[in-house]
Amino acid sequence: MNKYLQKLSNQQSLTKIEMEEAVEQLFSEETTDSEMAAFLIGLKTKGETVDEIAGLVNGLRSKSIPFSKKIPNVMDNCGTGGDGSKSFNVSTTSAFVLAGAGISIAKHGNRSISSKTGSADVLEELGVQLSLSQEVSEQLLHDIGITFLYAPHVHPQLKQIMKVRKELRVPTVFNLIGPLTNPVDLDTQLLGVYRRDLLEMFADVLNALGRSRAVIVNGAGSMDEASLQGENHLVILDNGSITKTVLHPEELGLSIYSNEEIRGGDARENARILLSVLQGKEGAYLDTVLLNAGIGIYANGKVTNIQEGIHLAKKSIDSGSALAKLEQLIEKTQQSEKKVI
Repeated sequence: MNKYLQKLSNQQSLTKIEMEEAVEQLFSEETTDSEMAAFLIGLKTKGETVDEIAGLVNGLRSKSIPFSKKIPNVMDNCGTGGDGSKSFNVSTTSAFVLAGAGISIAKHGNRSISSKTGSADVLEELGVQLSLSQEVSEQLLHDIGITFLYAPHVHPQLKQIMKVRKELRVPTVFNLIGPLTNPVDLDTQLLGVYRRDLLEMFADVLNALGRSRAVIVNGAGSMDEASLQGENHLVILDNGSITKTVLHPEELGLSIYSNEEIRGGDARENARILLSVLQGKEGAYLDTVLLNAGIGIYANGKVTNIQEGIHLAKKSIDSGSALAKLEQLIEKTQQSEKKVI
């Protein structure tokens, strides 16, 4: 680890291979908590490069529970968190709309870290069992088109690094890479970031990680989701080509709502909101999901523009397909746990 700390202290960037080797050292019993902390702060102080982030993600994924690639065109939709908006679980709700539109969703998530209610918290409140085996998770993806990958369960070796990260009490690269560490080999992705200056960098990272298509979005008010409050800045990755665009909800026929109008609460409150959206209750919550799911459907390549994606998202909800995906996930995961017991 010392040679990598020396490079970082001299403001020298690591190559992708060096970063993957450094991750091996991070998991070594010989590496101290102080060395881990110095490494993370060294990266932060220097400023992480595309190769460093891609190498870090590759290294972390190599330590996760392995998943075989049986399903074509698998997608995840998630934000980095950290925007302080206290919004409801937009991406988690949108995941069921995407699945209802016929897209295979490997939803990777955790309990609350920077927000009040994480994806795992709200799904558990709804009755979804979190700690599933790799075999069961893959079977769910095959059978019903959606699975939930609980981060602590699929990344069992990250405990010590997470301990150091919490003790540092300052944001590090780990506050940004959660959505990138999905152990399933994703083809497409919708990624929300709360920092607009990172949009193009994350497009380059997703390209380096092998995504064929992706949309990276920074919402109005610096949300890590698309927002109905105003302008949303998007970077689109399409088979190595990167383009930028700005999207306003009025261009898509959606009403304007402030970010305060989509605030959530605890797990029970956010579960209620999620269900109300999947049941088609009109308002800010529903329109926010239509916008984000529409962008997600476009990111997946199922439609040629975001307006068509919104139309398909609405159809997923109105037909009951999105709600059915949630009900199937609850039922199947509960059946799985009973078998384990």
